[in-house]
Amino acid sequence: MESSISDLFGRLADDGRSFVKAETDLYRMIVLRRAGKAKSGIVAIVVGALLIEAALIVALIGLALALAHLVGPLLGGLIVAAVAGFGGFLLIRYGVGGMKALAGDTEEKAALTAGEKIA
Repeated sequence: MESSISDLFGRLADDGRSFVKAETDLYRMIVLRRAGKAKSGIVAIVVGALLIEAALIVALIGLALALAHLVGPLLGGLIVAAVAGFGGFLLIRYGVGGMKALAGDTEEKAALTAGEKIA
């Protein structure tokens, strides 16, 4: 028995859905496997970052205490806080500038615009 064209297109659509589902499942399994393997690395990075942050806090307190002998405890703390705050501000401004790259550069925008004009 010969299949009609509508039957063939129906089977083609079903096969396409099955293919897309299989590809999606494959990529999902790859992501889960990689995330599972990277879990200990992620934990090590987070713990390391927390230890570095603690060391920085200790260093800043030590610097404030050292300055306290020269200018008094309040002014020593304020000087260290001001310098650390300014450094943090500069790092955040630098980071925000780097995040602008997520919006794409002018070359990428021009290519997208040219592609839209063609289509």
